Amino acid sequence: MSRLVRIALVVLFCLASVPVTPASAESRFYWGVATAGFQSEGSAPDSNWSRYVAKGGVDPYANATDFRHRYAEDIGLAKDLGVNTFRFSVEWARVQPAPGVWDETELAYYDDVVRHIRAAGMTPMITLSHWVYPGWVADQGGFTAAKTVDDFLAFTTRIAERYDDVLWVTFNEPVAFLTQELKIGAVTPFQVPAWQANVVQAHRRAYDEIHRLDPSAQVTSNQAFYAGFNPVTDLVVMDRITDKVDFVGLDYYYGVSLTNLTAIHAAFEQFWKVKPQPEGIYYALRYYRDRYPDLPLYIVENGLPTDNGQPRADGYTRAASIQDTLFWVQRAKADGMNVIGYNHWSITDNYEWGSYRPRFGLYEVDALTDPALTRRATDGVAAYRDVIARGGVGPSYRLVQGPALCSLVDPLGSCLSPADPSGPLAPLGTSGAGS
Repeated sequence: MSRLVRIALVVLFCLASVPVTPASAESRFYWGVATAGFQSEGSAPDSNWSRYVAKGGVDPYANATDFRHRYAEDIGLAKDLGVNTFRFSVEWARVQPAPGVWDETELAYYDDVVRHIRAAGMTPMITLSHWVYPGWVADQGGFTAAKTVDDFLAFTTRIAERYDDVLWVTFNEPVAFLTQELKIGAVTPFQVPAWQANVVQAHRRAYDEIHRLDPSAQVTSNQAFYAGFNPVTDLVVMDRITDKVDFVGLDYYYGVSLTNLTAIHAAFEQFWKVKPQPEGIYYALRYYRDRYPDLPLYIVENGLPTDNGQPRADGYTRAASIQDTLFWVQRAKADGMNVIGYNHWSITDNYEWGSYRPRFGLYEVDALTDPALTRRATDGVAAYRDVIARGGVGPSYRLVQGPALCSLVDPLGSCLSPADPSGPLAPLGTSGAGS
């Protein structure tokens, strides 16, 4: 089942939203990098995804990039970039291997991850659900079961009571999460309404619990940006939780225009074949600014895929992608959009949900061929470090990839009211990491 078909099934089963009143977030610019538990940790415990991988037909998981044992190294690489935010996920399957059983050793592991992040002068951004949950939760039906909402709340409490001064993500890309659940057979099309209702309820209750434990906490559920489709996909979860988020978290990767329809390759997970449209991030930010005008905007994920670490066929580099994208973020801020943060996905290459072929890392890791799992810097490292130190690209910066003709990232607005690349750039601010 293709990703587009899965998204269509999601939309068919989802109802319209109710009006809500958004919350607020503190004003500060967060420069970040990101990773995720199952994609990078290795030593995978029993979960919905470890079971799917065990069936075969995908790349063997092995130890992924072994963040489980190399987190100090990867956090150090992030510190050297100058970022002030490090996003990772706490794996529910690791800390609660059975109902009512909490693994104190694994909880202590995450405590040490957080200690290293703080010692490096960074704010932790903790994702509670990055598409993976324990095998025993899978046995009870995953998020199609109402009981899972209570179990997720117990997990949320156990983690949130350990940490304060954290940026929280409850569910990573809930619509993409649902399409992945359809892909691996964890959810049937007829179970989508129950899944939707339970994930919405789980987020809302988790938001309240985190704020009970830390009233100053900042909480979101980051939304994948599907060029042209978010007015519909936001009906699934986002429109139902906007009174329970402190900022809009968005993930932007791919655009569409009259002269660029290559995003269709993403539906078949051939991400490196998609022609980049870095200006699309401007329209994604403008779309969410207009949809939820009182909420700050945080780009929780953005990055450029390559094919197994090889140079892209179009010659576009990770360095150019970072600089071009942040140029448009600065244009958005200059045009009044309240952008408070940007995370680059990802700090290292990792397991992209069944394959090591798509590479997004600032640092390359050949997980299938290099037993040492060596981290090798791409050209994106120097570029991102420079942009962070300067608080953005300079006023004399010239785009490597110019805007497409008639962008359809946010139709029809992005075509009829295009951003002006000659307009002013607003500085995003330096990170202040380590201060």
